[in-house]
Amino acid sequence: MSIYAGLDGGSTYLKAALIDHTGHVVDTGVRATGINNNETARVLLEQLCQRNGVSHIDYIMATGYSRKILEAADDDVSEITAHAYGVRITAPGDFHPGLIVDIGGQDSKVIYLDSQYHVRNFTMNDKCAAGTGKFMEVIAQILETTIDQVGPISLTSKAPCDINSTCVVFAQSEVISLVARKYDRRDILAGMHASMARRIVKMIRKSEMNGDILMTGGGALNIGLRQAFEDELMRDVFVASHPQFNGAIGAAFIASERRRAA
Repeated sequence: MSIYAGLDGGSTYLKAALIDHTGHVVDTGVRATGINNNETARVLLEQLCQRNGVSHIDYIMATGYSRKILEAADDDVSEITAHAYGVRITAPGDFHPGLIVDIGGQDSKVIYLDSQYHVRNFTMNDKCAAGTGKFMEVIAQILETTIDQVGPISLTSKAPCDINSTCVVFAQSEVISLVARKYDRRDILAGMHASMARRIVKMIRKSEMNGDILMTGGGALNIGLRQAFEDELMRDVFVASHPQFNGAIGAAFIASERRRAA
């Protein structure tokens, strides 16, 4: 059986995905990038292969921040293209994504697709941590909770706070002020999600919206953020399977096409 791999080299975490010749996701894994990207990639791929009894990977495609320096890869592709290919595997059944909202650890992306899942356009916020996973981590620490709990906690809010700052530093100060004034943690978290959703929705060119909306990235695992997007857009927002690994899965899918075309 042919096996293909995708490596998504982020600035903080390196993710990997294995798929077979049918496009089935065999396994995924993630490790802190550390100071040696290549060693991290080697160890991660080795772990995935051992765990699944894989003796040989037919083709490896890299994407992400460090894609150009990952020596294990046979080639590399942009994150935007990788995400567009990834949804061909990770989108729910009977789903026709026209817009991908990717909430990563360090940036946020809005990717517009045509009916064949090719990229028509994209917008990226990589200048500020507001609206990213890092922003959620910072606020979770202030409120003495964990990143996996901020979503469920926020859904129990009765009166979400109004958080207006668009800069993560100012938003952090605003949250600290709300804590000092004894606002309920649930309401602060609900306000944070609403603020993030508003910021990212402003990036969306509504004239270019066609088809369904799909969330990817680690932020897609946050049920509170998903609800905030639905409230802001006034329509359903769906979550990809393996959302954190969508880029790596897309890179693996491209690897399979590249190998078969060789």
